[in-house]
Amino acid sequence: MPQMAPMSWVLLFLFFTIMLIMFNMMNYYLFIPKIESCKTSAASKIMNMAWKW
Repeated sequence: MPQMAPMSWVLLFLFFTIMLIMFNMMNYYLFIPKIESCKTSAASKIMNMAWKW
């Protein structure tokens, strides 16, 4: 089996590195986080967190 030239290994490495970076950037910027709306007041949250011994 013939060996590949070193230059084509570098080009393959650059190609896959660029593809990896682009894929990660698309996943980062296309992800829409779900923001939960806060319907309860802060006082009720504190009361809910009280331990019930």
